[in-house]
Amino acid sequence: MEVIIQPDSEQASQLAARLVKKIIMEKDRPVLGLPTGNTPLLLYRYLVEMHRKEGLNFSRVVTFNLDEYVGLSPDHPASFHYFMWKHLFSQVNIRPENVHIPDGLASDMEAHCRQYEEEIKVAGGLDIQILGIGTDGHIGFNEPTSSLSSRTRIKTLTEQTRKENATFFGAEENVPYHAITMGIGTILEAKICLLLAFGKKKARAIAQAIEGPVTSMVTASALQFHPRAIILLDEEAASELRLVNYYQWVYEHKPEWQKF
Repeated sequence: MEVIIQPDSEQASQLAARLVKKIIMEKDRPVLGLPTGNTPLLLYRYLVEMHRKEGLNFSRVVTFNLDEYVGLSPDHPASFHYFMWKHLFSQVNIRPENVHIPDGLASDMEAHCRQYEEEIKVAGGLDIQILGIGTDGHIGFNEPTSSLSSRTRIKTLTEQTRKENATFFGAEENVPYHAITMGIGTILEAKICLLLAFGKKKARAIAQAIEGPVTSMVTASALQFHPRAIILLDEEAASELRLVNYYQWVYEHKPEWQKF
């Protein structure tokens, strides 16, 4: 794991945007795995800014979203379809046919999940998978006890996850009980995994994921197995790490060719 600590979420998100830009510019057909939620909002804002001011071209970009709630239509204000088009896709020159988001209304969910996996393979695999992390250490909707070799499937959400997402629905009782999510095995096949975490409330989960044992109770800990997992944190999210000084020393002494 490469752990990078920045003073705040803005500087961390700028750095993340530079990495995504590098991948978009270097690849003929870049394939991005994308999350939703509050964590990636700044990243998406910087990518939109790069498109408008620097001409960053999204016309060749292919995207696959991590997850979607079961039972929500694409135009539901709390759906991840709605979120992505509002905060990113409608503001750049991406081709709609290159956007892939799980269908929360699929008539055959198991077949749809298998098809989603196949579409990722046909696209050549994910060049980068961007991730957030839940306060219990989950990534995607891979709740505690999820298999570390799991594939795209339906997961039942924990009460903690439903409470944390209640703000998007007005009340906890409106939050769906199920979601389609990429599995841990799917995520680990991405060439790069980039996890973003900001704020004190993520500090414990980050410490467990990075410095704790690999366990299905903290599904983000599976990133310890990934050959190129980059963890981008603000100082608050890094506050419970034991090796903060070492991570900072490593980052300061990176060779130029490794920087982004």
